[in-house]
Amino acid sequence: MRATLTRPGLCRVEQIMGTTITLDLADDLPPATVRELADEVFAWMHEVDARFSTYKPDSEVCRFDRGEVLLSEASADLRYVLETCADLWGATDGFFDAYATGRLDPSGFVKGWAAQVASDRLVAAGAVNHCVNAGGDVRVRGLSPSGEPWRIGIRHPWDAMAACLVLSGTDLAVATSGVYERGRHVLDPRRGAPASGLRSVTVVGTDLGLADAYATAALAMGTPGLNWLARLDDHTHAAITDNARQYHSVDLPLTD
Repeated sequence: MRATLTRPGLCRVEQIMGTTITLDLADDLPPATVRELADEVFAWMHEVDARFSTYKPDSEVCRFDRGEVLLSEASADLRYVLETCADLWGATDGFFDAYATGRLDPSGFVKGWAAQVASDRLVAAGAVNHCVNAGGDVRVRGLSPSGEPWRIGIRHPWDAMAACLVLSGTDLAVATSGVYERGRHVLDPRRGAPASGLRSVTVVGTDLGLADAYATAALAMGTPGLNWLARLDDHTHAAITDNARQYHSVDLPLTD
């Protein structure tokens, strides 16, 4: 029987952006360094929340939407998000639409992007073994504290206590968009009505911002999103329909 080695590290959880943010650091670094890196991650996530929250009237995204901030005056982060959302609108044939609700709401990209930036910064700082989980949008790098690849459970859309799939890997961006927590909050921008047909969509790649947006777009498409996902280069996927049919890529990184 092989012994399981557990490396030192840190696990921290905070409520930010209206969801649970979990950080697992699994590198053998000095405790003070690990705490400092965690502080930087959560400071960044709070900064993103303050800037991009659609619920805080004084956030930059709300002030921009009201015309109180010009594009030329916007922060570099806001300009980047706006440009990327415009690109995603084109790449998804309009199904990823930051203006689908009639006002600016880039949330379908921002949460995954923020976690991706946090992960990239950790790698640059030498913390190459970590997991950043932003409300179910997960970026893993390297190995878990046990020295094994990270395992990521995909929540069962009808049972909050169960996983319908478990993925495993050392360099994965896993984003899930579903209707089981917030109801049918994703709109089909062509009909201007809540999307239907798919209960849950998971997209796996190496950039969590893109995976997050692609999952949102596929959910907005409804069942035609299954064919769109199958044609998506450099990504794998899993989806569950409203009538409980489950589909996934043949090369999805499932656990053995």
